[in-house]
Amino acid sequence: MLRFALAAGLAAMALTGPARAAEVTEFTLENGLQVVVIEDHRTPVVVHMLWYRAGAADEPIGSSGIAHFLEHLMFKATETLENGEFSRTVEANGGSDNAFTSWDYTGYIQRIAADRLGLMMQMEADRMRNLLLTDEDIETERSVILEERAQRTDSSAGALFTEQMRASLYLAHPYRIPIIGWRHEVETLGREDVFEFYQDHYAPDNAILIVAGDVTPDEVRALAEQYYGPLEPSGIEARERPMDPPIIADRRVYYEDPRVSDPYVIRSYLAPERDPGDQRMAAALTLLSNILGGSGQTSLMPRILQVEEERALYTSASYGGTNLDDTVFSIFNVPVPGVTLEEAEADMDRVIAQFLEEGIDPEQFERIKFQWAADQIFMQDDVGQLARSYGAALTSGLTVADVQAWPDIIASITEEEVMDAARLIFEETHSVTGYLTAPEDQ
Repeated sequence: MLRFALAAGLAAMALTGPARAAEVTEFTLENGLQVVVIEDHRTPVVVHMLWYRAGAADEPIGSSGIAHFLEHLMFKATETLENGEFSRTVEANGGSDNAFTSWDYTGYIQRIAADRLGLMMQMEADRMRNLLLTDEDIETERSVILEERAQRTDSSAGALFTEQMRASLYLAHPYRIPIIGWRHEVETLGREDVFEFYQDHYAPDNAILIVAGDVTPDEVRALAEQYYGPLEPSGIEARERPMDPPIIADRRVYYEDPRVSDPYVIRSYLAPERDPGDQRMAAALTLLSNILGGSGQTSLMPRILQVEEERALYTSASYGGTNLDDTVFSIFNVPVPGVTLEEAEADMDRVIAQFLEEGIDPEQFERIKFQWAADQIFMQDDVGQLARSYGAALTSGLTVADVQAWPDIIASITEEEVMDAARLIFEETHSVTGYLTAPEDQ
């Protein structure tokens, strides 16, 4: 009875889209800082997030990794804080903090008791414009980042392969550059390079403040005016990036590495991203990725290749629409031993061809929509995750209204729209196919 009641409740909510936070308010300070407040008064905790519209795709040519480098250096000294004092202060007040860099943004987050929000704003506003960097800081942190690259990328065949795939998919767009940077370029980054990027991009008119939790908009506005309000804007211009030319040929990447234990084949396509006021194609692609490979047992590729035919160890499809520019749709197949990568690629093609011919199972379509809606409902219980969804969207060119409309758009997508999206990707878009394998004589 309990499971039935839960399912019934979720189904009712799924008809109109996921339940949203009690209230989302947005306003902009005079210096250009965009502020979003997500109220959740269940516990006396807040998440304070500051997002910059500056990521790996905004770096100067030849300075790959500088956005991520600066993220590390933001925990160094300012005019009022010593090296490491920022994080020590957060911890001393019972909170936690972190930071992250992607292609379109860099973000800084603290989770803290609601009555410590002002302290977080004070420190974050301080390091927005008052960072002090020494040559010693640069040397120390460069060593840390190069070691991070060694551990996460250079020591991983899959990570190196992914870098090569992405560099082949994008011809001119800076999404082709790894977030952590190419090693030979990171090794040359100096204090002047980092400080110039900091001064160009870290300013209130290039930032988004998101506060989620036990707060009111009036409280946030008063604190934001007090701490962020005095900061001068930089007058930064809208982002302009080199765009890819029309792609007229499919490409292939072959990478052999003795560390590979389970060879696999992956095919990636450039795909439309979520655009402000125009998210239906992205919504259709989101559902398409779930239909083809979202669930290990019930999606099309896993069901056919893993369960019914037992020709694959693992299969998936993926799509991430929250990008400022064109994003990626991928399909992936790890065959069982004895099935070659050529055969595994043919298996993927066979399943896709079957899908394009037979269309969508209506019951599966409704089930996937229901599952997606349920996941969105449960996300409301994590204000940090909710704040992160807004931050990633807003730094990628979307609006608060777009974020709030997204669940209803997903719910309204038709089977024909998904099939149109599938035909666009699989019949009209050129791709990069990659084989990752171990040497034959190993």
